[in-house]
Amino acid sequence: MAVSDRIKKLREESNLSQAKLAKFLGVTRSSVNAWEMGISMPTIQYVVSMAQFWHVSTDYLLDIEDHETLSLSGFGEDEKKLIYSLIEYFKKHT
Repeated sequence: MAVSDRIKKLREESNLSQAKLAKFLGVTRSSVNAWEMGISMPTIQYVVSMAQFWHVSTDYLLDIEDHETLSLSGFGEDEKKLIYSLIEYFKKHT
């Protein structure tokens, strides 16, 4: 999936308009539109900001890897074990 498609997909899944994403990033709506149309690419600064906002890796956003990641920093060991258990449950039941 192209970078433009990933940005659009994540934005739409977050129920954000192009204008709201642009305001959050401090860019124009036309910049976000150009990214989503593949006319231009966001700078590293904006790629990092979007990756942090959507809790995905920059590699995922840039289509370097094909899977999403989830940061578990800030969670305790018991919480991490619970999250891993839930992931395993969903892998078995989907």
